[in-house]
Amino acid sequence: MSDGSTQDEGIWPVPAFYFKVAFHGAKNKSDTSFQDISGIGSQIETEDYVEGGENRFVYQLPKSIKHSNLTLKRGMTKLDSFLVKWCKSFFDGDFKTALEPKDLSVHLLGEKGTVIRSWNFFQAYPVNWKVDSFNSTKNEVAIEEVELSYQYSNRVM
Repeated sequence: MSDGSTQDEGIWPVPAFYFKVAFHGAKNKSDTSFQDISGIGSQIETEDYVEGGENRFVYQLPKSIKHSNLTLKRGMTKLDSFLVKWCKSFFDGDFKTALEPKDLSVHLLGEKGTVIRSWNFFQAYPVNWKVDSFNSTKNEVAIEEVELSYQYSNRVM
């Protein structure tokens, strides 16, 4: 552009294809790349309240905040991956040892790789871990999917 404006300065809408995930405390940088992230969202649950004698409307009072589960998809990686080891501790452990929820961040990146938006998820743990189907007639990468539940999140502007 002639005026020197870039996407990183917030002039243009941010593309959704350049992002990374950071698990707090993970040393392996290969656990930052995913092909798809979904489920970033929150919803305020409401409770209906009917006022006596008022028939024109029903009050909807805020009750609690519900968070969607966060779903991460990527090509299957080595067994020594932090994410694989962490998920195995939940699904193979029979709850004999203390399970460790993790904090993580999702960063949406600009054209120069700088962070434009971030979402932090606190006390996350896996609730679903699956592998997409294998098909001998297709030339595709094996995909694993991890669904995480978490206590709360915040959006960093």
